[in-house]
Amino acid sequence: MLVTESRPRNLKWTLAGPLLYGDWGTSRLYVLGLAFLATAHASVIYLAAIGLLMLAVSWAYTIVCRCFPDGGGVYTAARQLNPTLSVVGATLLLSGYIMTAAISVVEALHYFGVPHGLTLPLSVVLILVIGAVNWFGAKSAGRFAFVIATAALLISLIMAVLAIPFFIEGVATIRFDYFQRHGFVDAWVAFTGICLALAGVEAVANMTGLMKQPVAKTARRTIWPVTIEVVLLNMVFGIALAGLSFTVDGTSLAETHGSHMDLIADLEAGVAAGTVEPERLEAVREETLEYTNAAMKVIAMDAGTHHFGETGGFVFGKAAGITFGLLLLSATNTAVMAMVSVLFAMAQDKELPKPLTKLNYSGVPWVGLLVSLVLPIGVVAWTTDVTLLAKLYVLGVCGAITVTVLSCAWNRQLEIDGRSRAGLWVLGLFLTSISLTIAVTQPISTAFSGGLIALVLGSRFALQLARKGAPEPIDEPTRGWLAEVKAGAVDIDPSKPKLMLAARGRYQSEFAVDMARRRGATLFAIFVRTLRVMDVQPGRVPRVEEDQDAQHALGTTAVLAREAGVPFVPIYVTSPDIADEILDYTVTYGCDTLILGKSRRSLFSRKLEGDVVVQVAEHLPDDVALITRSADTPHVTRAKQS
Repeated sequence: MLVTESRPRNLKWTLAGPLLYGDWGTSRLYVLGLAFLATAHASVIYLAAIGLLMLAVSWAYTIVCRCFPDGGGVYTAARQLNPTLSVVGATLLLSGYIMTAAISVVEALHYFGVPHGLTLPLSVVLILVIGAVNWFGAKSAGRFAFVIATAALLISLIMAVLAIPFFIEGVATIRFDYFQRHGFVDAWVAFTGICLALAGVEAVANMTGLMKQPVAKTARRTIWPVTIEVVLLNMVFGIALAGLSFTVDGTSLAETHGSHMDLIADLEAGVAAGTVEPERLEAVREETLEYTNAAMKVIAMDAGTHHFGETGGFVFGKAAGITFGLLLLSATNTAVMAMVSVLFAMAQDKELPKPLTKLNYSGVPWVGLLVSLVLPIGVVAWTTDVTLLAKLYVLGVCGAITVTVLSCAWNRQLEIDGRSRAGLWVLGLFLTSISLTIAVTQPISTAFSGGLIALVLGSRFALQLARKGAPEPIDEPTRGWLAEVKAGAVDIDPSKPKLMLAARGRYQSEFAVDMARRRGATLFAIFVRTLRVMDVQPGRVPRVEEDQDAQHALGTTAVLAREAGVPFVPIYVTSPDIADEILDYTVTYGCDTLILGKSRRSLFSRKLEGDVVVQVAEHLPDDVALITRSADTPHVTRAKQS
């Protein structure tokens, strides 16, 4: 039986906000370090530019959430224009969520200070724990995220105060040397490389199907506080990082000239030429990884040491590391939830297998949840290198956001005023330039996202082929299949011919109903539920009220018969012998024609248990006509032929 399922709306902005912060709020935990690694003291300029872009994207997504209150984002926005575009956009988004979950859980372990050798097994364990949390629904996950986000925000505010001396030093160290040594193209490419800070905004669009009404208001309250906090504190901590006393190759970050990425490249060349000791290169790599993988922890330790001494700095750094590690786990949680939401939507539209829509008792699509756990586990099993993970997912993030914004700008059916639509066009085209740059300059990201798109489109094509030629199932009547089966007694006219249908499938039902209509006959349909002892409890046999397959099969015939004006009598039987029951009821009701389906069982199975068609044919009275037909054979009525 087909049942309409919907996700419960139990997500308030006080819970949705922490879920979003669990993604956007974590961007600084690795973006700050990656930005300084690539651009040194020019990183502050890049962070300011990213902040402006985040504000623009946040504004755009308040419109997206308002226009799509039942679940928005790239899949829904693009689907109103083109189904294939929506699948491509959703797959880009999925690739971003997969990498967000993977990089966040790995970074969490870095902030916890876990040894490298334990990163992989603990990553798998933590992802599974997050899956268990999500099993109980968005409300439980939201409370989990709320506690973590509150603690992380408190630690961040304390850090912002303690880091004031380094902030002042960082302002004085802002340099434009990077732009003098690198041309516009290199500077632009560096900017696109840190656009992974945008990851997370699509999650709020996918949450709208869970949000409390009115969704537009809930979405605004969710988006803007998180965006403002992230943008402002990104700038504060980005400047503070540039003024730290933390040293790389004997030089503090505040006194660094040139990017450490360039330094590592020079040292690698020196090692190859024999002028640099390999030990120095390895030491520099370790030191850069320390602030790249855990920039906020390094800031906390330096700030704590400055005010409380070495022991105080160590303790404060550990406390910050644990808190931010939990926040990163919250980002993994948000990414998993978002993946589940996208998979649910695609499966509802038959772009992915239907089992992805199955809900558990908490309203969570549990099959989609399992898939959303397996994918990031596969990624961390392949690599735990944060720099590589960041490269892998930046195209998915930017590509999905680009498709969403441009789809809303293009779609004239959406209620968007002219000024806002123009703003969406400008933003969408700018994001397009970012996505195209990433696609050209980050081949590994292009390969990952492109490969995933090819896999999904291939699966989609295979599903379409499998459904091609199959009849579309009749939609379940409003009152349910069971009500159709029990629609009321039919007065059987003994003067009219009678037909017995003992086959399932719409084509079979259409054939039988059409034959009964043309002959002015009464149609009987029998469903025999085979009784196996292990299928039932002692003293109890299956009933039609609990047999969804029977309800669907008999209900389909009932609907078609009613529409054709054919008298219909459904029969439900529990028996260990199918052939005997078909024969018994066919003879008892005086049917002159019996319609059977051709067996789909294997030859071995038919030899072992017997072939129902053969058994019926051997004992069927001579005055009863037997018609056998395949369930895959379409039926064309005379009305259609004419």
